Amino acid sequence: MDETLIFIFTIVGAGLRTGTPLLFATCGALINERAGVLNLGVEGMMLVGALAGFAVSYATGNPWVGVAMGMFAGGLLSLLHGLVSISLRGDQVVSGLALVFMGRGITSVFGSRYVEIRDVPRLPTINLPFVENIPLIGRGILNPLIGQQNIVFYLGLLTVPLVWYLINRTRPGLYMRAVGDYPAAADSVGINVLGQRYLWVFVGGLFAGLAGASLSLAITPLWIEDLTAGQGWIAVGLVIFASWNPWRAALGAYIFGALRRLPLDLQAVAWLPFAANPILGVWLDMIPYLFTILALVISSREAARQRLGAPLALGQPYVRGERGL
Repeated sequence: MDETLIFIFTIVGAGLRTGTPLLFATCGALINERAGVLNLGVEGMMLVGALAGFAVSYATGNPWVGVAMGMFAGGLLSLLHGLVSISLRGDQVVSGLALVFMGRGITSVFGSRYVEIRDVPRLPTINLPFVENIPLIGRGILNPLIGQQNIVFYLGLLTVPLVWYLINRTRPGLYMRAVGDYPAAADSVGINVLGQRYLWVFVGGLFAGLAGASLSLAITPLWIEDLTAGQGWIAVGLVIFASWNPWRAALGAYIFGALRRLPLDLQAVAWLPFAANPILGVWLDMIPYLFTILALVISSREAARQRLGAPLALGQPYVRGERGL
C-alpha cells in the first residue's frame, strides 16, 4: 500500500485516540442537558478528574484505581453544580462557569507537586495482531485505526451505543427525557424531577472525570497545569453540533480530535512545503475553538435551540406548582 495512504490512516488513528476524551466529556454534557440542566463546567470537572486520576495512580500504582477516583472527583464537583442550579435555582450558566474557575484553582494548587513526575502507571495499549493479518486492508488501514489503540479508545466505542440505548430504550432514559422536556408533566405522574436531575448531573460529572483521567493516564500520560487545554469547552459545543445525539457526538469528537492532532502530525510530512508553517498551525489550532464559540452563540438563541432539537426545559429551574413546560 502507498506510504502516503498509510500515513493518512495513521493520522486518523491518532485522531481517534485523541478524540476519545472529548467523546466521554460530550456524552456527559449530553446527559446533563437531556435532563434539562445546562452544565458549562465540563472543563473544570475534567481538570479535577485528570489530577485525581494521575495522583491516585501514582500513589497506588494502579491506573484503574486512578480512573475510578478521577470519575468520582468529577462527579463530586458536579454535585456542587446541582446544588446551586437545581436546589437553589441559581443561574446555570454562572454556576457552570464557577465550576471551571474552581477546577482550575484546585488543580493549580494541588497539582504543582506532580508536574515533574513522569513514571506514573498508565492505562495499557491493546494490540490486536489478527487485524494486521486481514488481507488488503489489515496492515495499512485497519491496524493504525483500531489495531494498536489505548484501551480507552475501545471503551469509547462501547460508550456510544450504551448511552444511546440508555437514553432511548430504557425507563431511566425515559425519565431523563421527561424531566428535560416536560418537568411539570413528569412531576404530575410521580417522577421526582429534582432527584432525577441530580442523578443525571452526577452521571455527567462521572463522564467528565473519566475524560480527564483518560487524558492524564492514557492520551498524554503526565500532569501539567491546564492539561485539558479547553477541551471541556469543545465538548459543550459538540453537544449542540450533535443535536443531542450520541452517535453524532462520536463523529464530532473524532473529527475534532483529529483536527487538534493535525498541526503536530503535519510537521512530519516532508513533501508538504507548508506543513511546518507556524501560521498554518495557528489557524488549524483555532478551528475547534472557533466552532465552540459559534455553537455557544447559537445555543444562546431560544429559537435556534428548538430547531436543533434541544430539550424544551434546558436551563430552566423547576419549581413545583409553577406553570411551565
